[in-house]
Amino acid sequence: MAMQISRRNFVVGAATVGAMAAFGMAGCSSKGNGKAESKAEEYDIVIVGAGGAGMSAAIAAHDAGVEKVVVLEKEGNVGGNTNFSSSGMNASETKFQKAQGIEDSNELFAQETLDGGHDTGNPELVHFMCDNSAGAIDWLDGLGITLDNITMTGGMSVKRCHRPTDGSAVGKTIVPGLQKAVEDRGIEIKTNCNVKELVQADDGSITGVKTDKGDYSAKAVILAAGGLGSNPDMITKYRPDLEGYVSTNQPGATGDGYAMAEAVGAQLIQMDQIQIHPTVEQSSSMLIAEGLRGGGAILVNSEGKRFFNEMSTRDKVSAAELEQPGKFAWEVFDQTVYDKNKAAANYDKSGLVKKGDSVEALAKEIEVDAATLQATIDAYNKLTTEGATDEFGRTQGMIEFQPGNMYAIKVAPGIHHEMGGIKINVDNQALGEGDEPIKGLYAAGEVTGGIHGNNRIGGNAVCDITVFGKNAGEVVAKAIQG
Repeated sequence: MAMQISRRNFVVGAATVGAMAAFGMAGCSSKGNGKAESKAEEYDIVIVGAGGAGMSAAIAAHDAGVEKVVVLEKEGNVGGNTNFSSSGMNASETKFQKAQGIEDSNELFAQETLDGGHDTGNPELVHFMCDNSAGAIDWLDGLGITLDNITMTGGMSVKRCHRPTDGSAVGKTIVPGLQKAVEDRGIEIKTNCNVKELVQADDGSITGVKTDKGDYSAKAVILAAGGLGSNPDMITKYRPDLEGYVSTNQPGATGDGYAMAEAVGAQLIQMDQIQIHPTVEQSSSMLIAEGLRGGGAILVNSEGKRFFNEMSTRDKVSAAELEQPGKFAWEVFDQTVYDKNKAAANYDKSGLVKKGDSVEALAKEIEVDAATLQATIDAYNKLTTEGATDEFGRTQGMIEFQPGNMYAIKVAPGIHHEMGGIKINVDNQALGEGDEPIKGLYAAGEVTGGIHGNNRIGGNAVCDITVFGKNAGEVVAKAIQG
């Protein structure tokens, strides 16, 4: 049930903010006795959530001339789910693609995104994201976040997934980079500050937020509160069939933004479209980067046999895995794939990787028939060395496995991303009844819906949060500056 929101205006006043040592950020304002301040702190823009979308919005708004911006984050650290982004950022017609001779187009990117979502995404939002993706790559590069190592993800026909130069997980580069840009600009981030409600005036406009420690008034609020993957009750509300699944999400992804937006009249769309990811290590809930498959890894079942096109869309690969004995798969790769994906070494250090110095040795480690696994790899190698046709239809991201060290990670589907959410337009305005914008309320990132439809392509989330996070900051800056 949606929470009741008081429909009133804030009384604006000053408050004292204590410094917080961690990350050099302030804690949420409160009096020494623990009671909330009676008056609201006044800002031009309040941003709810310090993930990739929220920090992008803050930077863009500041650079567009807005001085009084604050980001409120309920967790003790920044980054949200962006911290765990692994594959990269999809983008088309980029300078890095052109430098590497990769032919691509915004139109192709948009079409493959719509196709991947089974034509249930909003074409206007999808085209906006794709058309602005190269500019977002340039913008990040200007902030010192260089994503020039390009690979492929499932559902894409060309290399457009941009990663850090060393091939490492993209979140570990983007989050520190955005955080530094925020700090360099003197933008306030207040951690351990749990936003509870949006404040709505009598005319329906949003005038601020209420937190567990105090109130904040603003000319506009940008919701960038992330998803719901760490809220089992909300997951089963929309998808009872996902009860008991592990989740790759950070603890703060509890769906607060959806509830707050719905309470002030915003539309929520496609909320039942919760994506499960096919390659999640179950004991740690760690996402195994799609770049491994894009770089050549294969999936085999407990019998050592391939069973599906590893480069198909996430929903189809997940469904195929669940049909296998034990409902899991082994992601198998050689030394070449290991060396080209820094994430593989991190999984290895975490104790998630089985290994052997030959196919036979690996087969023994993962308890599959050695002859069957060898036959599987031999058949896979022929797809590249002899031009054989893959019985599962794979045509992308294939390499010839080399003799020597072999590796495997046991994977199965896990809850990964809420593709539905707050309905928005290309100006990031939250839309209410009749698709009318709710004045003063904007949204960006996973808390929004309509971009990915009922299946998200790997690498599109980082594109989404960057393009629409940046756009939200710029649009709001223009709106409040007249």
